[in-house]
Amino acid sequence: MKRALTPGTFDPVTSGHLDVITRAAQLVDEVVVAVAASPKKNPLFTLEERTELVRQATAHLPNVRVEPFDELLVTFARKMDATVVVKGLRAITDFEYEFQMTAINYQLSPALETLFIMSPPQYMYLSSSVVREVASLHGDLEQFVPPCVKEALERKFAATATNG
Repeated sequence: MKRALTPGTFDPVTSGHLDVITRAAQLVDEVVVAVAASPKKNPLFTLEERTELVRQATAHLPNVRVEPFDELLVTFARKMDATVVVKGLRAITDFEYEFQMTAINYQLSPALETLFIMSPPQYMYLSSSVVREVASLHGDLEQFVPPCVKEALERKFAATATNG
C-alpha cells in the first residue's frame, strides 16, 4: 500500500488545501492529512478544532484520514508508514521554503520522497492567513473554504467581537 502524508497547520483548512488533498488521494492508496500542532504559529483554532475541521472537510474522500502530530515530520511519517510527503506549491516563495524543508527531510530520512502539486490559478494566492484576515473583517468566505470552516470562522470571530 502506498501511503502519503499531506502535512500542514491548516489554520484553517482552505479550498486550496482540499485541492491538494483530493489530488493526492488520486495518486496513492491512502492519504494521511497530518495536522501539525505548530504552537509557535499561535493558531486561531486549537489542534483538536483544526483536526476536526479537516476531518469534516475530507469526509467525502474514502482513502483520506486525518491525524494530529507534534513531532518531526519524518518521525511521524515513519509512525504512519508513509513513503511520500505531498505538498502544494503556490508561488516562488512557497518553493524556496519547501525546497529547504525537503532538503532537511531528505537528510533526516532519505527514503521519504516529497511530491509537489502545483496550485491551480484560482488558489494561487489563497492562504490560511488571508482567510483569517477576511474572516476577521466579516468578508465573504464561501469561495475560500468549505462550509464547515466558514461556520467555524464566523463563530470564532463573532465570539471575539462580543468578548473584545
